[in-house]
Amino acid sequence: MSFVPVTPVEQAEMLATIGLTKIEALFQHIPESLRATSWDVPPGQSEMAVRARLAQLAGHGDGTRICFLGGGYYDHFVPAAVDALASRGEFATAYTPYQPEAAQGTLQSIYEYQSAVCRLTGMDFANASLYDGGTAVFEAATMAVRLTRRQHIVCHDSLNPLYREILETHTANLGLELLDGDDPAGAACVIVQNPAFLGDVRDFAPLAQRCHEAGALLIMSFYPLSLGLLKTPGAMGADIAVAEGQSLGVPLSFGGPYLGILTTRKEHVRRMPGRLAAATEDAQGRRGFVLTLQAREQHIRREKAMSNICSNEALIALRALIYLCLLGKEGLREAAAHCHAKAEFLKRRLSFARLLNPGPTFNEFAIRLPRKAQEVCAALAEQGYLAGLPLSAVGRGEETDLLVAVTEQRTRAQLDAFAEALARACR
Repeated sequence: MSFVPVTPVEQAEMLATIGLTKIEALFQHIPESLRATSWDVPPGQSEMAVRARLAQLAGHGDGTRICFLGGGYYDHFVPAAVDALASRGEFATAYTPYQPEAAQGTLQSIYEYQSAVCRLTGMDFANASLYDGGTAVFEAATMAVRLTRRQHIVCHDSLNPLYREILETHTANLGLELLDGDDPAGAACVIVQNPAFLGDVRDFAPLAQRCHEAGALLIMSFYPLSLGLLKTPGAMGADIAVAEGQSLGVPLSFGGPYLGILTTRKEHVRRMPGRLAAATEDAQGRRGFVLTLQAREQHIRREKAMSNICSNEALIALRALIYLCLLGKEGLREAAAHCHAKAEFLKRRLSFARLLNPGPTFNEFAIRLPRKAQEVCAALAEQGYLAGLPLSAVGRGEETDLLVAVTEQRTRAQLDAFAEALARACR
């Protein structure tokens, strides 16, 4: 799509204003020998490619390790517009939108974020105030306990083991019992993850039906960017869907701040923790925004609060909203398709390793190496690669098992070079 800044008529009017008749007269002071002889410029490139090239020319690429780490946090590209808009002073200084007459901008951004997340997930309601993906799992589990009045929480083997540890810690003194498996009988909920921690893509619709028949809820932890390609939690029948929102325009930043996403169905919204912004009308009939169904400990008696750890993440939620708006439906699908295709390409290049999940995956997969994974990662770190996550470090798999993630930022050259470096390190 070409960009034409002015029409010929507008151009003639501007030239007449400065007393010229032809646009070439603007360049008469430039010697002929220094003027461009051709405007045959190469085709345009994406923002990601241009920024990578500029960093290379500036020499800033030296010392930067190429990332294949995953396990819940990913090296996705963040468009410059996300930083530019989210860092505006109006957003950075606005914190507590408890007075709607003074915080319409912040309240509207929360409302629009909630709307975008609901469209992304196929769910009815989303909040905008959870700390991160791990605590969102805990919040969803205790929400299910409140709804069902049952004390058993079932963790599926697809769930991130770090999330299970967080869940175990936060429920330690609440009288709740954590079980492993997928049996919903007598349980408040079954917690699953899609894609699974090891990268497998699954359809949990049959399990959702079993949960509902047993009076339990299905909680699904999802990878937001994957929904550009995969079936949504809503379409699978999830009652509550949670996520780490880092993949939506939030840089890795040494571990945070990140964003916990929590969505649910309409019938459960009154038991949902965190902030919820709603649209309304003022006395003059003008559209406005307010916080509604306020269930935070700041608003009601402590013993009636749904949560006391649902910290304010409105600025990070704003980043996610800007990112989703910039990409749009097709852009999100394209980014997800790149992640999937590049991961599939790398799988084929790593034929010397045993693939532990031969079924469908999104952008992450597990392999078994001939050597200990931690030794291989240490060797590749010296060569400029973050090779992946050794699964034994999180209590999953053997010492030789490695979880590898590929994002849209990885180029063909990087994938080829990484495959060769990994093969050498495994000899």
